[in-house]
Amino acid sequence: MSRTTNLSRPIIEALYSEALVLADDVRAVFALGVREPQIGEDATVRLALSTEGLKTTTRMMHVLAWLLNQRAFFSGDLSEAQVRRNGTLPADRDSDPTALAALEPETCDLIAETERLHQRIARLDEAWRSGFEMASPARAIHSRLERRLSDLR
Repeated sequence: MSRTTNLSRPIIEALYSEALVLADDVRAVFALGVREPQIGEDATVRLALSTEGLKTTTRMMHVLAWLLNQRAFFSGDLSEAQVRRNGTLPADRDSDPTALAALEPETCDLIAETERLHQRIARLDEAWRSGFEMASPARAIHSRLERRLSDLR
């Protein structure tokens, strides 16, 4: 698989579609946390749903905002300077292992999926901001060879 050297509209659109589906799943799961508590319901579970739900929905909002900024850039509504200045993906907040232990495995899996998506977007954001400069050993050797060949000319 080749590495990308820039973001493209198809990459952003694919990630945006993935994020929308995931955000809808998050909404469906964590909307249950806003209902009235049932008699005898464990407060630990409600607290875990509330805190992890807030982190998870915030994470998804940050991802979607980043993707929307990229879409606006590709549509010509934002300049590259505007995206670079105002479109940084905020850092993620780690889930609380104690809270996760109180939640159903399916909910934990959904939270983990949002964390993985955020990590992927964070890597893209960092690479985009650094101009996709890769410090691989092969590239370093290639650069040295190019410099030496140009010195010989």
